[in-house]
Amino acid sequence: MSDTGSVTKSSGGPAPLRWERDGPTAVVSLNRPQAANAQSTALLLALDAALDEIQADEAIRVVVVRAEGEHFSAGHDLKEIMAGEEPWVALRATPEGKLRHEQALYWGPMVKLRDLRPITIAAVQGACSAAGLMLAAMCDLVVAADDARFSNPVARMSGVGVELLVEPWELGPRKAKEFLLCGLTLPAAEAERLGLVNRVVPRAELDAEALRMAADVALVPALTAEAIKRSVNGMVDRMGQRDSWELHFWLHQFVSNTPTALDRAAARAGGGMEAVKREQSGGHAGPTGPST
Repeated sequence: MSDTGSVTKSSGGPAPLRWERDGPTAVVSLNRPQAANAQSTALLLALDAALDEIQADEAIRVVVVRAEGEHFSAGHDLKEIMAGEEPWVALRATPEGKLRHEQALYWGPMVKLRDLRPITIAAVQGACSAAGLMLAAMCDLVVAADDARFSNPVARMSGVGVELLVEPWELGPRKAKEFLLCGLTLPAAEAERLGLVNRVVPRAELDAEALRMAADVALVPALTAEAIKRSVNGMVDRMGQRDSWELHFWLHQFVSNTPTALDRAAARAGGGMEAVKREQSGGHAGPTGPST
């Protein structure tokens, strides 16, 4: 890569996210493989800053969003949330603080990614769960490795999906209900059949395929590509996508602060990540990962 963008380091550790530019393509890498790329505060703040830098660089025409390690992203960092020690996360002690936290870190960067001027491509491997799925779905195109699996088990945790409910727009209303209410996990081939991803490739070819797609996109004149993106996004917005996301966000805030949700959150904090896994898996084997 020829140019490197800014990164944000967590205290005493490697940067949770990095990005580089090679010609017209920027590659943004989630860099918390030890935590299945769970989205911590530091990662989300770094993503938000990187998107601002990318948006300002007119030479960048395509962005590949990828992840180091075995998994794309297992969701929000529940360990950080349950600890409640990080300043942003500590806001969640009150409903007003929880709203502010989720607007700033869960809603804001995702909508910014969705509306980004360059065309965006998600390269997904392994677990892509809850907020990980939300992140991938904000991209214009999705390439999946053959080991990718997509899930959103948050309903079992008393949350209403995640902050932006992407499933009805990606899967259709009936399949979205089944996916959310029955806690389905979609393997890559099924996700492609349903239109959630554009193409599936062997795991070893994932990064190369995403870059090949980026090179194809870069052949389109920049203004033409931007106009196509604006037109298609404008179409779904006029069908109600942005309004439905805003409605869902407020429903999510309401349900997350009901006694049922608060009691479950307290029990979850007491039981740690093993309790989270049991809750998400319905009490049987095969949990989807530490997601929210």
